[in-house]
Amino acid sequence: MLLRLASLLLLAVAAMAHDIPAGVTAQLLFVPQGSQARLIVRVPLSSMRDIDFLAADLAPQLQLAATQWIAQPIELYEDGTRLSPRIAALKISLPSDRSFESFASALAHVMDASPAPQAPPEQLLFDVLLEYPIRSARSAFSIRPGLHHLAASTTTVLRFTMPGGETRAFQFHNDPGVVPLDPRWHQAAWRFLALGFEHILDGTDHLLFLACLVIPFRRLGELVLIVTAFTIAHSVTLIASAYGLAPGVLWFPPLVETLIAASIVFMAIENITASHSTQRRWLMAFAFGLIHGFGFSFALRESLQFAGSHLTVSLLSFNAGVEIGQLLVVALLVPATGLIFRYVIAERAGTIVASAFIAHTAWHWMTERYDTLRRFEFTWPRMDAPTLAASFRWLLILWLAGGLIYWIARRLRTRTLP
Repeated sequence: MLLRLASLLLLAVAAMAHDIPAGVTAQLLFVPQGSQARLIVRVPLSSMRDIDFLAADLAPQLQLAATQWIAQPIELYEDGTRLSPRIAALKISLPSDRSFESFASALAHVMDASPAPQAPPEQLLFDVLLEYPIRSARSAFSIRPGLHHLAASTTTVLRFTMPGGETRAFQFHNDPGVVPLDPRWHQAAWRFLALGFEHILDGTDHLLFLACLVIPFRRLGELVLIVTAFTIAHSVTLIASAYGLAPGVLWFPPLVETLIAASIVFMAIENITASHSTQRRWLMAFAFGLIHGFGFSFALRESLQFAGSHLTVSLLSFNAGVEIGQLLVVALLVPATGLIFRYVIAERAGTIVASAFIAHTAWHWMTERYDTLRRFEFTWPRMDAPTLAASFRWLLILWLAGGLIYWIARRLRTRTLP
């Protein structure tokens, strides 16, 4: 009986060594100093699937695992040139170890030659110190973590300490590609331009809102004013939110998502009832654009870590990418709806059918999101000095944005007069 139990235990340990973990969190600390850069990596020991934990001597296997699973997959670049690592130290740690709270304590811990703790492999951590020869600590560094092969889902948390002492934190999911750690302004601008373009094309709710704007207004002059009002409005709330002016209460994001769906329902019903004019439509586009801007900010929140010190440039580039995407959608929708209304269905009937379908879809979104919103306890903001100051800032921002839209509308109206 004891022999059979021991055999089952050995099989379980061997199987555990080769199973792919469902989720793994990797911690990275990166500090360039002088002519050398140090990268300390901490991963669960169980993610090293080629190690025979029953072997008498684990040192050669740990060295091989550090090379194959960590040193080789991680790609570190200096000014675009990939650097070659050297494994300087290895360490087995307990999950209770807190040395990774700072680079100095982590370095001291991984260099400590004390014996490894005795515990099952699934309860241990694997620390690896990698050293890279560099030309200068002020070079442009970028990294591709490459640790997505450790598990079905890998989260990489990286802290980069710059020569001046500033520390930047990054969080990557699976394989983020090559990421500049201190991006130049043009790198940040290009990344966020592409991100804004992709976001507007992936956002079904924003696309349906644009469709509601285009269906009854297919003339270029009217669409320019309406889409411009929407763009300026969502740019205002997006930039303000990125600078911390949005409410920080838990119920605010589900409220915004619910209002976005409600705005689509409202615009679709307006198309059906034919109660619309150019002036009314650009006013509604401006009002609802303020709400959609908060939605954009929620989607952008995690990506702001890639902006580096160029937050304003990144936000403006994201807005430019969104605008390019919107113009592309409008450029495709206008001729497409024109052809449909000319050869397939009458314009009025087609407007009703398309708007009814959009309203039906958005209504389901609105009810689902409202059900989520109801689970949060609503609390009014405290009327203290910071809240009043933030309110006055928002009123000033909205007044300036509204004035800009009104000026554009007057200019366009003056040009169209005989």
